[in-house]
Amino acid sequence: MTEPAAPPDTEPDGPLPLAGYTVAVTAARRKEELGALLDRRGARVVYAPAIRIVPLSDDSELVAATKEVLAAPVDLVVATTGVGFRGWLEAAEAWDLPLVEHLRSSRVLARGPKARGAIRGGGLVDAWSPGSESSAEVLEHLLSGAEGPLDGRRIAVQLHGDPLPDFVEGLRATGAEVLTVPVYRWVLPEDVAPVQRLVGSVVAGAVDAVTFTSAPAAASLLQVAADLGRLDEVVTALRGRVRAIAVGPVTAGPLAAAGVPTWQPERSRLGALAREVVARLPERDPVLELAGHRLQVRGHAAVVDDRLVELAPGPLSVLRALAERPGAVVSRPDLTTRLPGGGDAHAVEMAVTRLRAAIGAPLVQTVVKRGYRLAV
Repeated sequence: MTEPAAPPDTEPDGPLPLAGYTVAVTAARRKEELGALLDRRGARVVYAPAIRIVPLSDDSELVAATKEVLAAPVDLVVATTGVGFRGWLEAAEAWDLPLVEHLRSSRVLARGPKARGAIRGGGLVDAWSPGSESSAEVLEHLLSGAEGPLDGRRIAVQLHGDPLPDFVEGLRATGAEVLTVPVYRWVLPEDVAPVQRLVGSVVAGAVDAVTFTSAPAAASLLQVAADLGRLDEVVTALRGRVRAIAVGPVTAGPLAAAGVPTWQPERSRLGALAREVVARLPERDPVLELAGHRLQVRGHAAVVDDRLVELAPGPLSVLRALAERPGAVVSRPDLTTRLPGGGDAHAVEMAVTRLRAAIGAPLVQTVVKRGYRLAV
């Protein structure tokens, strides 16, 4: 779901906007750049690359696809990404394949401005691109007959990790010969342990948001969860407190297909993605007015009167349970069930004592023989 523009990254007073939150990065490319953007806003960043890219120089599948394109004239070319189209042209040149010359007589369509720049940078002419930067609009343009009848024509579609099955099959249904060119194929990382740990963290609510910069990364996380037998748990968590934040609608596709709600910036850029995280996490957790004090319970910390308070898991679990029902009495048995690893009434009392000492304000009241509540 696309939301209104995010608020500024910094606040005049108090902690950074993402302080107290843990954000996972599933990107393979530019993960350090995105991580730095989140870290600068106060987030605790967890890296779990969900994919790896097959190097072009080792990609025999791309060589075979390029030779198939060169086997006969191509009527239409669809460039879906700038880095992918540029990489394809550069790889063909390294292999001494005359791809650019071969495509000079083709009409080349660009999905977005980056693809358009790569087309021009390669010495070709871009014929058309959609305003929405979406593959769906490119397909609609082609099916509308704007480029003429498609039956019997050769169409090369440059892919970038995502196989775009609906797009390809939609063109083939018209009778066109569709040549798919898989540039920068994405596969599971050689070490899947970080992704497997992320699955566990999502289920446990140990991360507050998971960021996605490509559809294959989203599909990969869901696949790893399925392989571990935890797909339903991951989907449930992503429908709850853990927010899935994607760089754009194409990236969000596999998540949407699994029934996971997503948040997306208006522009598909890393900076905009970081600002979207800034907008969506603090709004998830309301600021409570309590006995002359302000309280916001974040991921692994609380903000009390613009002061960030780091809390141990036990006191944090108690505070979160109380904050879910401000002013209502929560019994000791109910709080016991919320303690990590369980416990008893004494464990609850100890957690409350540590919580009061940490926040330093009279926000947690004891209701004799009944339990505890926030001082609303």
